[in-house]
Amino acid sequence: MPGRPIWSGAVSFGLVTIPVRLEPATESHGISFNQIHLADGGRIRYRKVCEIDGKELTQDDIGKGYEVSKDNVIPITDDELAQMPLPTAKAIDIVAFVDRESIDPIQLGEGNYYLTADNPVSAKPYVLLQKALERTDKVAIAKFALRGRERLGMLRVKGDALLLNAMHWPDEIRSSEPLTPGESDISEQEIEGALALMDTMSVEHLDDLELTDHYREALAEILEAKAEDREPRPVEAEEAPTGRVVDLMSALEESVAKAKASREATGTDATVHEMPKPKKTAAKKTAAKKTTAKKTARKRAS
Repeated sequence: MPGRPIWSGAVSFGLVTIPVRLEPATESHGISFNQIHLADGGRIRYRKVCEIDGKELTQDDIGKGYEVSKDNVIPITDDELAQMPLPTAKAIDIVAFVDRESIDPIQLGEGNYYLTADNPVSAKPYVLLQKALERTDKVAIAKFALRGRERLGMLRVKGDALLLNAMHWPDEIRSSEPLTPGESDISEQEIEGALALMDTMSVEHLDDLELTDHYREALAEILEAKAEDREPRPVEAEEAPTGRVVDLMSALEESVAKAKASREATGTDATVHEMPKPKKTAAKKTAAKKTTAKKTARKRAS
């Protein structure tokens, strides 16, 4: 079902303009709560009070300010903000095209929006851009303005539609360098074990997984039970990880066995790589060294 447009403007593609509307591509199904007074169930309300004179304020009394330091706040008016240069206020300005694989997922921000053609005339250039992106397997990097600030976005094809993913600006992404664990002594056998586990847990498409928010389902059951004045149905809780260090190969072998059993139970393809057998090369070399040493000793004795 089409949503309510949150923005209207045009995609700027060279000298081509495509009038479009933005509609949210995702929606939240989470359960939210209100704060209440435990004694009588009354809703908790908050009042906006000035910390200097203690007076309660109306919305007309409230403005914006930037805190330079604890006692130094610079006020700024809506008129001053309105005069700020924002060339993308009514445009999604495409600045470059890049390979889809060159985008690191960490660059994607919050906000996904479908672009819909604003009128019959814009349908043809809309489809033109969609077909061009689809054929080249590229995405468009664009600037656009939403909720009073300029944003970076990635324009790509989803199905037969154009989808705009909000992105972080490059300087907003923190470096991972100080967080890496450093070098570890990992054997080839352990890597093969991890690959076997990954193979067992692999699916061809994300849609093949039955992904369910178990917490939301359990919470909904509690609320429904309370409304019906009954006890909630018991929910089997999954065993939480202990966090203790275990033998890595044993953990991999057990994980592969469990994953294989789970896939067999659900009827999915359970073909997996076999876990690597322990290598005995070192033991053979040691035995060979002992034999050579014995022969050398005999020669010296003779």
